[in-house]
Amino acid sequence: MQSSTPAGRAGRPRSAAADTAILAATRAALVDLGWSKLTLGDVAMRAGVAKTTLYRRWAGKNELVVDAVAELFDALRLPDRGSLAADIEGVVLQFAAILARPEAKSGLMAVVAESTRDDALRERIRTSIVDRQKRLVLEGRARAQARGELPPEAGPAEAARIADLIFDVVAGAVVHRTLVSAEPADEEWVRGFTRVLLYGLASQPAETGGEWA
Repeated sequence: MQSSTPAGRAGRPRSAAADTAILAATRAALVDLGWSKLTLGDVAMRAGVAKTTLYRRWAGKNELVVDAVAELFDALRLPDRGSLAADIEGVVLQFAAILARPEAKSGLMAVVAESTRDDALRERIRTSIVDRQKRLVLEGRARAQARGELPPEAGPAEAARIADLIFDVVAGAVVHRTLVSAEPADEEWVRGFTRVLLYGLASQPAETGGEWA
């Protein structure tokens, strides 16, 4: 996992095992207590470390929760299912499943709300979660271009612009569906969303003969 947490004190290198235990303990505390009741002391006790160990790594609870949730999204993989549509459906279903987890749901909603008045926290969410997951868009477009399903971009700037737009559309729709509307992003919904994403509202996929079933 990439980390934007501060380095430890000189002469005391960070322990990867401690980081792993702390982030896992944070997610467990989110499930048991929710964001509002979670404390660094509780996380330290669950992880079997001193509370000072947490403060050497994270400025506070918000930053710790961002990194704990970010680790969940780092597990996302783009499956190779033979077509762009099938690949999108596969990764969106994974994304929705992660958002349905109580630790992701409570943690993400809380830190996003807190970030509305904390620019540094908003930046941490962007770099730790959003920017790291844009790799999936780049990977998916490259694979679809190799299959001949999508044309190449005009250059790196155009590729970055399109990746940003695709990520915003996909993430925004799935987060709204699962966390705001509290509706399931099941296979039927994901299939319909993917067709709208690929073919737009006015056109229909040729391979289904105009059927959206």
